[in-house]
Amino acid sequence: MTTALDLALPAAAALWGATAGALLPRAAYRFSVPAGEEWRRACPAGHPIGGWLGPARCAECTPADACVSAPDDEPAAADGEDAAQRPPAPDNETRTDGAGGNTKSATTHAPAPAPLALATALVCAALALATGTRPELAVWLLLAPVGVLLTVVDFRVQRLPDPLTLPFAAAALALLGVAALLPEHAGDWSTSLYAALALGGGYFVLFLINPGGMGFGDVKLALGAGAALGWYGWPTVLLGTFASFLFGALYGGALVVVRRAGRKTAIAFGPFLIAGAFAGLLVGAYSGV
Repeated sequence: MTTALDLALPAAAALWGATAGALLPRAAYRFSVPAGEEWRRACPAGHPIGGWLGPARCAECTPADACVSAPDDEPAAADGEDAAQRPPAPDNETRTDGAGGNTKSATTHAPAPAPLALATALVCAALALATGTRPELAVWLLLAPVGVLLTVVDFRVQRLPDPLTLPFAAAALALLGVAALLPEHAGDWSTSLYAALALGGGYFVLFLINPGGMGFGDVKLALGAGAALGWYGWPTVLLGTFASFLFGALYGGALVVVRRAGRKTAIAFGPFLIAGAFAGLLVGAYSGV
C-alpha cells in the first residue's frame, strides 16, 4: 500500500533536483571549452562573470537574457586539467573526451536552466523511488547534479574536467563511508572502494590500448562510477558497466545510420558511462529493498 511518505520522498527529491539543476547553467557554460583551454570567465556577451552556480547571464546584460546567444571569444581562468598532446583530428572526426579534448570550437551559447532543472529533477525522483528511505539516498541526491553537469559538458565539448571528475570520485567514497555507519543502509563500503579501483583500472587499460577511443577523463570518471555501483555489489558493477557500453554503442550506431558520423568517428563516452551507472544504481537499489 502506498503511503504518504512513498509519495513525498520522490516529490522532495524532484524539488531538490530541480533547484540544483537550475543552478548548473553557469558551471556548464564555463566548463564547456575544449581541452587545453582555460575556463571561461565572461558571459556570452563578453561581460566578466564570477562564481560557478546560477544562470550564465550576467547583471550587465540588457535584457537579462541577451547574453544567452551572443558570441563569446573570452578565455577563462586556468584550472589544472592535464591534456594530452595529439595531432589534429580529421575534419569529419572529433576526438574523445577527457585528456584528449576535441577539435571543435567551444559552444558559445549558455545552456538553458529549464532542461537542466527538469533532467536533474527526473534523475533525483527516480533514485528516490528506487532507494526509498535508506541513508545512501542522500549520497545519490548529492552526486546526481554533478553527474548531470558532467553529461552536459561532455556532450557539448567532449571534455570531462578534472575539477568535477576527481572530486566526484572522492565525494562518492567519503559520503558512502558515512552512509555505511548509519542503520538500514543496503550496501558495502569496502566493495565500493574495490569497485572504484577495478573500474578505474579497467578503463585505464582501455585508454592505454586505444587512447584515441578512450579519453583519460573517462578513466577518472570511472573511479566515481565504480564507487557508486560497487555499493550494491559486483553484479551491479557488471550491469552498470555493460549498460554504459551498450548505450554508447546504440548511440554511435544510430549516428552511423542517420549518416551523422562514420565508423571511426569518436563520440563523448562520459554521458554513457554516467547513464550506465544510473541504470545500475536503479536496479541495485530496487534489488536491495
